[in-house]
Amino acid sequence: MVDGIYILANDVVYEQLVALLNSLQVNAGKDFPVCVIPYDDRLEKVRQEIQTRSNVTLFEDTDAIARWENFATQIWQTHPSALKSWQQQGVNGVYRLGMHRRFCAFDGPFDRFIYLDADILVMNSLEPFFEQLNNHDWVVYDFQYKDLSHVYNSQSQQLFKIFEQERIDKEIFCAGLYASKKGIFDEDRCQWLLTQLRANEADVLYMRAPDQTILNYLVMRSRLSSYNFSQHLPESERTGCCVTSPHFQEQNHLLYDQGTQLTYLHYIGLSSKLFEQLCQGENIDFPYREVFLHYRYLHEPEKRPEFTTKPKAYNQPASLTTKVLRKLGLTR
Repeated sequence: MVDGIYILANDVVYEQLVALLNSLQVNAGKDFPVCVIPYDDRLEKVRQEIQTRSNVTLFEDTDAIARWENFATQIWQTHPSALKSWQQQGVNGVYRLGMHRRFCAFDGPFDRFIYLDADILVMNSLEPFFEQLNNHDWVVYDFQYKDLSHVYNSQSQQLFKIFEQERIDKEIFCAGLYASKKGIFDEDRCQWLLTQLRANEADVLYMRAPDQTILNYLVMRSRLSSYNFSQHLPESERTGCCVTSPHFQEQNHLLYDQGTQLTYLHYIGLSSKLFEQLCQGENIDFPYREVFLHYRYLHEPEKRPEFTTKPKAYNQPASLTTKVLRKLGLTR
């Protein structure tokens, strides 16, 4: 049985990918094989990076990519308004279709796997996830269950007909990190799920987080055995995981929550442009920036940018001049 890790990435998130790979190397507890699933064809820098790492490969099964993109498209075709709404916004087809390529993990080389978004740093051993896969089909560690709004369409009249309130309160999860098994969504199960969606269930899907809402639906509708560490660990051992939590303490390039070491840090909500600009030498400040810089330049400290100006907050309001230039289309 082969255990491994998948990461969805392209050159747009290259800086974050390097930091994540380095954090895995140092903190994951084991030298897991890693497979990078391409978000799209912008892969020049990603390919160069992979060549320097013996345990990292690129997912190049184009048939599997096409199959899962087609499955995602079929799902959104069952939705009463998604494709039309996206078209009105200038999106041709499925919004962020590349995000759905993460589903390729169910066809990939690993029998059991952990999927990671590229905007994550691993802070601790990942072995507990694989241990829980001995008894469950789906394992997560997050607090998304406290916020339904980014998972399902909370206004749908179908939602609580399909899922009981108790399940909604406990089982929804963030799609940034999860552990599961190869083949769990085979052709028969996928066709059955499509049938349910066509029978007026698609209205529960949340259009602004297309891959996350689909994953939650697939897992919950299939009644997979799921486990969330945040609901089972003793409170004294439980930690947060999101960059939006301001109270984490840094020690030796690791983060701690009330004295307990984080398993991972998710820079959720921070644009990849921030990390790119930072690595290009712009003195942009954001939470836990030094932790990111440590892992990004772990093997090439001589390339780490040196800042001589005062740091600018990542969420600092744009100046009047910048606003005018943006309106004129002269700057981002």
